Amino acid sequence: MAATRRARTNKKKRQDYRWAEYDDDALLKLRFSGLRLRLRDSLVWPEVERLHEELDQRGIRFRPHVWLSEEWFSPDGTPGIAIPFFVAHPRLRQLERSMMGDVEGGSSKWRLRILRHEAGHAIDTAYGLRRRADWRRVFGPASAPYPQDYSPRPSSRRHVLHLGHWYAQSHSTEDFAETFAVWLQPKARWRRDYADWPALRKLEYVDALMQDIARQAPKRRDRSVIEPLAENDRTLGAHYRRKQGWYRRSERRYDKWMARAFVTRPSRPKAVAASRFVREIEPQLRRLLVRRARLHPYVVDHAIATVVQRARQLDLVLRTPRREAKRRVVRLHERIVLDVLQRNRENYAL
Repeated sequence: MAATRRARTNKKKRQDYRWAEYDDDALLKLRFSGLRLRLRDSLVWPEVERLHEELDQRGIRFRPHVWLSEEWFSPDGTPGIAIPFFVAHPRLRQLERSMMGDVEGGSSKWRLRILRHEAGHAIDTAYGLRRRADWRRVFGPASAPYPQDYSPRPSSRRHVLHLGHWYAQSHSTEDFAETFAVWLQPKARWRRDYADWPALRKLEYVDALMQDIARQAPKRRDRSVIEPLAENDRTLGAHYRRKQGWYRRSERRYDKWMARAFVTRPSRPKAVAASRFVREIEPQLRRLLVRRARLHPYVVDHAIATVVQRARQLDLVLRTPRREAKRRVVRLHERIVLDVLQRNRENYAL
């Protein structure tokens, strides 16, 4: 009963925002500071509390502080987590999807995965873990620069799988954060799941390291916030113009392949949205691709997410009736998976 009352209270508070009834044009004219978002009655607050519970269950006394900003990040030198505005309220989540085609952290499960990752960065900062010689032996030097465009090896077993795009391979600090996130998951079976992987050594190291520091007070207790939303006078329109410009500069390598399965909406105004169709057949698609090539589901999920996001961005619809479209969509995903694996000829086997 108490949980129900709390949910109703949170829902009522979220409806208090006048801008929640604005259309996209009006909302884009607002400044971030004018949103006056309250984190504690936001969509993401239950996941923040869940993160704290998971840390408590692991015996870790450290709690990263959180605040609202433009994007997800944990800043260097500050043991906290910035949470993006677009996961705080349903209307802002809708705007993000409309402008960008997808919402990073759009579901409770996804938000928790990101929070666990960012908590890994925060705990690294709080305890100065990257300065330890044993940390560097396991993960490498944190001082190495981030690559501008890293080329992951999908078949590598030296890194855990948590967030998309094989992110653990991008940098030593991301490798640690991803390993920490996998270790932190309740009821995680990482010893079994990574039994034959070199990445198991990293998980075992994190397990021992967390036991070592669990009850220690953090060395860095800075509670400052970086780029807080309340002090940001940029308009949402300016934010999205910059964000869309950044993504437009990235490579659209699968557009020609997608054109064989889909067309733009003006060509078939009443056709089924491509993103919706892919999500409808996603369970069958995943089973088929995993079975055909004995691919790890991580690779398949990456291909599906890539197609869905790009189809939304381009407002694509089915080119043909559903039955024929299904064959084309399966073929499209097979090509993308093979492309992902082309830099390493081994299959990412189960």
